[in-house]
Amino acid sequence: MRISTTIFLTDETIRPVRLAHELEQRGFAALYLPEHTHIPVSRDTPAPGGGPLARAYGRTLDPFVSLAQAAAVTTRIGLATGITLVAQHDPIALAKRAATLDFVSGGRFTLGVGFGWNVEEAADHGVHWPARRRLVRDRMALMRALWAAEPTAYEGEFDSVSASHAHPKPVRNRQPGDPLTGPRTLLGGAAGPRLFADVAAHADGWLPVGGRGLTEALPRLRRIWADAGRDPAALEVVPYAVLPSPGKLAHYRDLGIAEVVLQLPPGDDTEVLRTLDAYAQYL
Repeated sequence: MRISTTIFLTDETIRPVRLAHELEQRGFAALYLPEHTHIPVSRDTPAPGGGPLARAYGRTLDPFVSLAQAAAVTTRIGLATGITLVAQHDPIALAKRAATLDFVSGGRFTLGVGFGWNVEEAADHGVHWPARRRLVRDRMALMRALWAAEPTAYEGEFDSVSASHAHPKPVRNRQPGDPLTGPRTLLGGAAGPRLFADVAAHADGWLPVGGRGLTEALPRLRRIWADAGRDPAALEVVPYAVLPSPGKLAHYRDLGIAEVVLQLPPGDDTEVLRTLDAYAQYL
């Protein structure tokens, strides 16, 4: 099992370069970074998990800039967004950014995709909240057109692009018959038929936060994945933001899960490195 990590990197935490060095030297598999462009002060959306919204949400570093720094000082660890708020991006620019990061890192990039939870943040980006899932599907399809080997046009419900020269291309060499183009893509969200249909349609797997309820959810996802004609062996399920214990990781292993993303505190060098020392037992 690969042991990866995630952290809210902010202007008050350990820096990306130091963290990337430490992860690679210690043998961790990857670094996943979340995204929030801003958090409106006047907001009605409840915080994930309830209670006050953590300070780190409003101070989060841009994940693509931070991962590019990490890519420049490492050669092995994976680099991932956990997650990118696709509805809040221009898809042509996002396709270029993702492909470039994948190219300069030698194919180490994973695009974690999410629909978002903060209504006010999305509204400032012009996102109509009830349509956000359709918008994400549409933008992912447009990006995959730009990532295709040959110039490919796309005309969608919300966005379109003419057949274009768009380089660099993502590095991943996909198998014949794979319906997707582009880097490894994991879709976040709560278990359910609508989310699982999206995973089967335009992702390489699922990024469930916390990893609870997988015993019941995995068989349902695998059925929907197979019914969509996807290769059962290709499905990836990566529990995200996990607070680990030996029993929990053994349970994931028994479910056939090959990667787990452990949550690091949004702390300074001392606090983060102390947590990495504690997590070393799982490597």
